[in-house]
Formats: sequence, structure tokens, C-alpha cells
Amino acid sequence: MTSSQIAPPTVHWFSRVGTALDRRSGARRARLLVGAVLARSRRTVTGGIRAAGLGDQFRSCDTTVAAGGRRTDACATRLVSAVVQPLVAADEHRTLARDDTPTARYGPHVQGAGGHHNPTPGPAGSAYVYGHVWVALGLLVTHPTWGTTALPVLARLYVRAKDVAGLPAADRPAFRTTHARAVELVRWAVSCLASWGKALWVVADGAYATAPFLTPVNALGVRVVSRLRKDAGLWTEPGPRRPGPRGRRRISGDRRMSLAERAGQKGGWSTGTFDLYGKATVKRYKTFVATWRPAGGAIRVVRVDEPTGWRAYFCTDPAATVADILTRVAGRFTLETTFRDLKHVVGAGQQQVRRLPANVGAFHVCLWTFVMTEAWAWNATPDALVGHRATAPWDDAARRPSHADKRRGWRRELQGKEIRAALRPGMTEAEIQAAAEPLLDLAA
Repeated sequence: MTSSQIAPPTVHWFSRVGTALDRRSGARRARLLVGAVLARSRRTVTGGIRAAGLGDQFRSCDTTVAAGGRRTDACATRLVSAVVQPLVAADEHRTLARDDTPTARYGPHVQGAGGHHNPTPGPAGSAYVYGHVWVALGLLVTHPTWGTTALPVLARLYVRAKDVAGLPAADRPAFRTTHARAVELVRWAVSCLASWGKALWVVADGAYATAPFLTPVNALGVRVVSRLRKDAGLWTEPGPRRPGPRGRRRISGDRRMSLAERAGQKGGWSTGTFDLYGKATVKRYKTFVATWRPAGGAIRVVRVDEPTGWRAYFCTDPAATVADILTRVAGRFTLETTFRDLKHVVGAGQQQVRRLPANVGAFHVCLWTFVMTEAWAWNATPDALVGHRATAPWDDAARRPSHADKRRGWRRELQGKEIRAALRPGMTEAEIQAAAEPLLDLAA
């Protein structure tokens, strides 16, 4: 199925991402993105090739997927400017969510794959998973009806040090820790979003509340929000400097601060209502400014009283408010749901390619088609997203559209344009049959 009948702005999105590659590869990349949206069953690379009508060019398509894996930064920059930026409100803060996610793979010849900790083993799952680990970066945007969602725009493949040596020299990357990969992503985001004229925030899980990540990110002028360990070594702020002594100013004061002791004190608690997880939520909290060596100076600390016990969060900007911190911590959870949809709906990890650049390129096809699907559904009518529920009376027609609903609605629209084009007046029976064959292949 070709993309000749797809109307703007969808055509603009596909072609815009393809302009980062060679002219021939760019046009093929645009059609492969269409095929990735239309593919059914398992979302392998060959499934996308068949859906795009490029079966006679499968070798060139494999080369295009690998070329995209080598040019992910440039492609992501074009995706952000063409697809993501129009969705961001003018007064909205620029917040990036950072997290890692594994994709299970099979076979010893998949480059870059190895044994990694499984964050979601399930009741019968193993504590470890064999496959790839992706250090992903998503931009948090707020829909007026559906609330906050994370749009994954770029990722880095983490390869263990002992697996790097086994890669072919042509595709062998330098070893980088997950913290170093995350810093690379933030550095790209700073260069890509600098023209937006807004302060940049990054919210990450507690594994990134360490100096290897915080120090370089602070140097970029980016504010970090993350979880704070209960035994973190906090100190008071330094007092006023006496005139006379030379040397640099002290980073911390001379009195140690204990989070556990402060949490156990009955006084000092405040109560506030915050917009968390799409609804107004009442939280009981304490907040204060302290100094923390991994952050390089003063931080804003927020301790929240939860039913299961208290938790602590921090921001590298001492002037941040409690609402700034808690809303971003809650917004990071949407990246977790995005990872779920990427694997179960979009099919990330099912691509069945072996070489490292091809794996990177195939994973980013999943990321970018997810972003484009969300962008298509941003202003779509409810009937375009949930009209198919009439055939499922057991479903709740009033619930919020899932990503599967959005993807199904977009696919129906693309295929509907092909059908209406095939039914235009004056078409011969042979032309109708030629146009119907690709649609039958997609439906079968």
C-alpha cells in the first residue's frame, strides 16, 4: 500500500523525518513509517515492508532501517519541530521524562543483546531478561481532556561492557554507562529545544539521583527532579561568609540533617491539593532547603506522607515549589504507560533484526510512529477514535481512548482514503482490483 493518498499534515510528518537521510533513503523511510502504522499481527520489519508495498525492495529497506539507526538525533530533531512542538502549549513548561526499559529478544546473534535486570517480572517471570536496554527520553505534554502524556522522541541503546567487545568493529560503539547515555540525551534536548525559550526540566527515577548524572546536567542549566534516598547525606546551608578568608565558598553547612528524624517529628507538616494523575489530590508534606554533595549544592527537598510510608523527592532548583516537584513526579509515570503501549500495541522488540544499527533504527520507528499516532489523535473527534466500540457492547464507550484506539482510528482513516480513491468515477475493473489487492493483504 502506497502513501499517495495520505493527506497533509500526515504526509508532511513522514517526509519531514525522512529528510535527515539520503534522498532515496528518505523517501523509502517515509513509506516504511506508513507501513509500520498499517502493519498488523507481529510488528516485524518485514511486516512493515509488506504493508508499505515495498516487498520488491526489501534489501534496500533493510539498509534504510539501519541508516535511520545511525541518524536518530537528526531524525528526532525534525520530528520534534514538525510533530511535537505544535502540541505544546505556549505557557507550558518544557519537562522531559527519563527512564530505562528493556525489550526481550531471542537468539545469540542479536548484536547488543545481553542479560539485564527485569523491572516487571510478573508472577511467573524471571528476575532477568535477555534483550536490549533502552535509555529513553520523552517530552511531557498536556492534553486538555486526557491529561499528561509522554511522547518518546529519542533513545540510546545501552550495551554492557563485556558485550561491546563481541560486536563487529564497524558497528562497535564506545562503552557508555546508562548515566552517560542519559546525559547525551539531555544534551541533545538542550540543543533541540533551546529555541523554544523556556526553562528545561528533567524528571528521572531514583537511580539517576547520582553525581555522574546530576553534575553534567546541572552544568547545562537543566533542573532535575528525582526521588531522594531516605539515608541521603543532607547538610544545612552554609552561613554567611566572614570577610577575610580566601578560597571558594563552602558548599554545605556544618550540621547534618536526617530525613528520618524530620519525618518522625509531629510538627512542620503542611497540607495541599495538587493536580496529580489527572485529578485533584490532597497531600501531606514537609519541605525545606538543604545541601547535598551529589547535586553540587542546595536542593529543594519535599517529604510526602503516603499510606505506605513517607517518601522524599528533590529538585536541584531550591526555588522550585512543592507543586513543581510533585506534578513532575506524577507526570513521569506516563512514561511507564508509554513503554507498555510501545511493547504491547506498537510492537517494540518484535522487529527480528540482528545488526546493531538496524535494531536502533527499528526501535525508533516504534517510538516515532507512537508519537505521530498521538499527534494525529490530538484533535480527532471521539467518533474517529472509539467508533469501533459499537461492535463490542461489553466495552465502556465513555472511557478515555487508549493508544490502541488511536492507532486503530488512524489506520482506518488511512485505509479509508485508499478505498475512496479506488471508488472514484471512471475507474476500470482492473484498476479497482489493483487497488483492492493491497487492502486485502492488510486485512488478511
